[in-house]
Amino acid sequence: MSTDLRRCLARARLFPVLLVLAAVLPARAGNGPVVQAWTLDNGARVLFVEARDVPILDVAVEFRAGSGFDPSERSGLAAMTQHLARFGAGGLGEDDIARRLGDVGAQLSGRIDVDRAGFSLRTLSSRLERTQALEVFARVVQSPEFPLAALERERARIVTTLREEATRPGIIASRQFFAAAYGSHPYASRPLGDADGVRALTRDTIVDFRRRFYSGVSAVVAIVGDVSRAEAGEIARQVAGTLPAGSVRPTLPPVPSLAAAQLRRVPHPSLQSHILIGTPAVSRSDPDYFALLVGNHVLGGGGFASRLTVEVREKRGFAYSVFSSLQPWLDRGPFQIALQTRRDQTDETLAVVRSVLFEFLSKGPGEQELANARRNLVSGFPLRIDTNREVLDLVSAIGFYDLPVDWLSQWSKLVERVTREDVVRAFQRLDPQRLVTVVVGAADEPPPPAAPPPQQQQPRLR
Repeated sequence: MSTDLRRCLARARLFPVLLVLAAVLPARAGNGPVVQAWTLDNGARVLFVEARDVPILDVAVEFRAGSGFDPSERSGLAAMTQHLARFGAGGLGEDDIARRLGDVGAQLSGRIDVDRAGFSLRTLSSRLERTQALEVFARVVQSPEFPLAALERERARIVTTLREEATRPGIIASRQFFAAAYGSHPYASRPLGDADGVRALTRDTIVDFRRRFYSGVSAVVAIVGDVSRAEAGEIARQVAGTLPAGSVRPTLPPVPSLAAAQLRRVPHPSLQSHILIGTPAVSRSDPDYFALLVGNHVLGGGGFASRLTVEVREKRGFAYSVFSSLQPWLDRGPFQIALQTRRDQTDETLAVVRSVLFEFLSKGPGEQELANARRNLVSGFPLRIDTNREVLDLVSAIGFYDLPVDWLSQWSKLVERVTREDVVRAFQRLDPQRLVTVVVGAADEPPPPAAPPPQQQQPRLR
């Protein structure tokens, strides 16, 4: 057996073991990872966490180039730009990229949401493996070629996916919710776009989008793993240092406030009604973020102990799962309550959910509920940073949303400081008279949405 073959087989046997270790060993003990930050000459911000527990390196490069930056007539452009970069870059074809990464057991992936678009790499940290993996990764990030054959293939595939999604009640409910909650704002669009917008995409529009949005000033490089600070500096320059500097970071228009409550009913043959209730609520940099986080844990984010679960599932059996969530973005992302219930009990379930929500908006959490929520969040925080990849995601968010570098180490303290008064004040922004309700699946004409009793109504934000 040749030396090269033995090396390849050894790597193939070793890598799954390392992945298992990375999933079970903590990335950093103590109150949180120590994050080091600096800026490259072209304006790219770099954040690094040294993690020597396992010989793994995780790298991510992200840009302000999410679906919120799609032009209205080119829905899906941001997603296609990000997606196609992996099918040809820097003189390497699709098969070349896959083969070179596969030879060293590296994994390349991407992300796209309303704010962000980017790429991530996981590789062994040993110099031989990481050198080859990073060389490929740098080409994908900095010199994608957007081959026409791949565009045509992926455009057809995505259109087919969108057609299939258009039949699914959960997807329909989500699209209706964002259309009602965000109107003409870019956050109303979905990352994959719509079929007409995707069909209209050309290679020229993709190249132009990348030129405008994939710049140094827009980039955040996150590095977590078994390398030194000096090595991390070399890696950051390799994967992002040749990006054009750009002038200013792209921005989005402010999210408008809803003028009034909206109720949308969409008939569907589904056996259950899919229900979403919510409103634009919180940005990642919002000073009330932690108050909203803790309050949401009491209301519907805390599993079986949350009020919604107790009242809707445990006491009445209306839904197997009901929860509330917060999605903090550059501007106000949504607060949502989501559940499914039998069609014949849709209105009764809606009445219970509204009652629980309106009471919480009026009175806030009890002191014991609040104490339990703070304790659960703090005790569960280590599970959010117990793998290098989870740390990578959080560190990327710190850089992207301009959070303090010590945000992770301060997280538990900020949760513990939340008072009942903080929660009540923060949740007053969720005006009962400006909520969006979407029901997909119930065919009968509903009664008008119930208004909260006068003593439960909250003052509107000004």
